[in-house]
Amino acid sequence: MQIEDAKEDFLSYCKIEKGLVESSTVKSYQEDLKIFIQWLDEHYNHHDKNDSTTRIDFLVSHLNKTMVKEYLNHLGHTLSAKSMARHLTTIRQFSLYLVKEKELPLDITAGITPPKIGRKLPEVLNANEMEQLLNIPLNNAFDYRNKAMLELMYATGLRISELVKLTIFDLDFSTQLITIKGKGRKERVIPFGDYAKYYVERYLEVRPSLLVKGKPQTDILFLNNHGEGMTRQGFFKNLKKILVAQGIKKEVSPHTIRHSFATTMLKHGANLRVIQELLGHEDITTTKIYTHISNEKVHDDYKKHHLRKSERGEKNEI
Repeated sequence: MQIEDAKEDFLSYCKIEKGLVESSTVKSYQEDLKIFIQWLDEHYNHHDKNDSTTRIDFLVSHLNKTMVKEYLNHLGHTLSAKSMARHLTTIRQFSLYLVKEKELPLDITAGITPPKIGRKLPEVLNANEMEQLLNIPLNNAFDYRNKAMLELMYATGLRISELVKLTIFDLDFSTQLITIKGKGRKERVIPFGDYAKYYVERYLEVRPSLLVKGKPQTDILFLNNHGEGMTRQGFFKNLKKILVAQGIKKEVSPHTIRHSFATTMLKHGANLRVIQELLGHEDITTTKIYTHISNEKVHDDYKKHHLRKSERGEKNEI
């Protein structure tokens, strides 16, 4: 099988079988494999022995572990460890698919470890900063919408992509449960608190005023000024305006609110498995990063407030 055909089959498999039609993951796979195949073409392209100008398309059966190692070495000259790790992940998923389809006998990435990435802890807002962010004045329908979105996000830890896809039918106010359509079409049902319930209900009272006459009505919960569903970009733009108005100088993104939800839950004693379920993480190792944030905060507080901290001070004699 030619590698270009294999690539297209793999991308179709990801979209259809793995349910990643609307995921940015497939786009990343597509771009990464395009670069990988171009590199293979430049370094390993085969030509017809009778005509040096005629290139024979690279076959999947030509792939091997040495090529992957050389390619990663090539990437190391220009890319960060994080980007290199992503490229390796793409090739590994592609390779595993080819093994599954019996186009390769073995995984060509087996035993190849990604470069070590320095763990960067996500930015979070503490309780006072979250209160400052959420305490926005409510003067019009857009303010009520922004308030409801922020409260719901902080109450549930939703991804921004999940928040903007919510419909008016996804929230059950009697049970205070919300149905989330997450990555890979996976659904999860999670609770939301009284504050979020109150402000979403207040928003729903003014939501009709955001519908635009003559346009088809939508079931999407949160609407923009065109009467259409809010976009991720639109919410981020509004969030930046709110941060300035509220005097918050930290670099805050929608994901910061998700991180803040998780650290708040952990701080107040929530089980890590529960937080994993609420966030929709497939792997608990992704969730464990919040324990590092919590531990770092404990360490900082200890250094600031404990009488017998590590710095040498005067010794009291008894």
